Amino acid sequence: VQLQASGGGLVQAGGSLRLSCAACGGTFSSYALGWFRQAPGKEREFVAVINWSGGRTYYLDSVKGRFTVSRDNAKNTVYLQMNSLKPEDTAVYYCAADTYGVVDGPIGPDEYDYWGQGTQVTVSS
Repeated sequence: VQLQASGGGLVQAGGSLRLSCAACGGTFSSYALGWFRQAPGKEREFVAVINWSGGRTYYLDSVKGRFTVSRDNAKNTVYLQMNSLKPEDTAVYYCAADTYGVVDGPIGPDEYDYWGQGTQVTVSS
């Protein structure tokens, strides 16, 4: 399975971005899909996850109400809509796929089987 993340960029605080992650290969519709981020000098951090059907989602507390994860299984793509962006959201954002598919809460990075290459999000103040 190959994951290709895109949609990052430079945006002013309060602005919006939509990240996309397209998958090639595997059975995308059965996977749980997550978004992580890593800022310079910090560990990779869970941001959001969506289960195989799209019926369950979980978020990092600091992004709740601002970020929305969604998926389109027909397009083998997962999205992260980011609104009201803050400078502290600046990081490289990664998408990841967990072949288990069932989600009962945030999933740690070690549980994921496949990772995308990351896309840079920079929020200026």
